[in-house]
Amino acid sequence: MKIIKATNYDEMSKKAASIIAAQVVLKPNCVLGLATGSTPLGTYKKLVEWHNSIDLDFSNVVTFNLDEYVGLDPNHEQSYRYYMNNNLFNMINIKMENTHVPNGMAPNIEEECANYDKMISDFGGIDLQLLGIGHNGHIGFNEPGEYFQKGTHCVTLSEKTINANSRFFESIDMVPRKAITMGMLAIMQAKKIVMIASGEDKKEILGKALFGPITPRVPASILQIHPDLTVITTISL
Repeated sequence: MKIIKATNYDEMSKKAASIIAAQVVLKPNCVLGLATGSTPLGTYKKLVEWHNSIDLDFSNVVTFNLDEYVGLDPNHEQSYRYYMNNNLFNMINIKMENTHVPNGMAPNIEEECANYDKMISDFGGIDLQLLGIGHNGHIGFNEPGEYFQKGTHCVTLSEKTINANSRFFESIDMVPRKAITMGMLAIMQAKKIVMIASGEDKKEILGKALFGPITPRVPASILQIHPDLTVITTISL
């Protein structure tokens, strides 16, 4: 595990973007695992900036997003497909058919989950996975539980997660209660993982995840055993 202390959010975002950009330059057809939420926005903004200023080339890159809400159309402003299109994909030269986000409107969610895992496997797995961390230690939407879920699956979101995400919706009642999330196997099989975390409200859970017992009660704690984990954070641990 490598921990990089950033002085502020912008520096954290730049450092994370630098690692992703290096991956793209070194392996132009790499497979990136991507995250959503407020934390990665600065990272994506920097990647767009470098695409425009130094021709960072995403034309052969393939992406897989961690998760998507069940029941939200891809054109819904709070869907993660919409988020990715508007914060990254539409502003770089990636082929849209090479970008993958779980389909929260799929008629058969179980089949959608199985197909998602197969696609990741067919592309040879993820080269670099970008992660954030939730206030309860979730990565993707892998919520605290009795065991680590291996495959992509449908999850019932915890009240803590629903409350945290309600700021993106008009009211808490509009937050979906279920989501599709990549499981721990695909995440842990990524060749490299970069986790970004900012804000003192994440200090306690980040400490538990990185230095506490490895337990499904703190899903991110499993990252302690990954052979190539880089944590970039503004938080003093």
